[in-house]
Amino acid sequence: MPQQDLDKRPVQSGRINLDPEGAEQGLAQLVLTVIELLRQLVERHAMRRVEGGTLSDEQIENLGVALQNLEIKMDELKGIFDLEDEDLNIDLGPLGNLL
Repeated sequence: MPQQDLDKRPVQSGRINLDPEGAEQGLAQLVLTVIELLRQLVERHAMRRVEGGTLSDEQIENLGVALQNLEIKMDELKGIFDLEDEDLNIDLGPLGNLL
């Protein structure tokens, strides 16, 4: 199969594609999945701190801007690698979906 055809293969949602021909796409999917998981954890922790009143107004503003910038960058990277949100929610078998 020509390389250009390999690059246009659809990503199967729920599975990481690490076959030799699509290694770059699969690696990008895996890395973005880990980043998305960490982003969600940081966002939840930040919300607990905001609700707990342990952050100043300036810290809340900075945190909001940082999380918004990260979301924008994630959307940009998903576009580059032709990935959708559901592509980052990998299936962990009996454990269920990651995200």
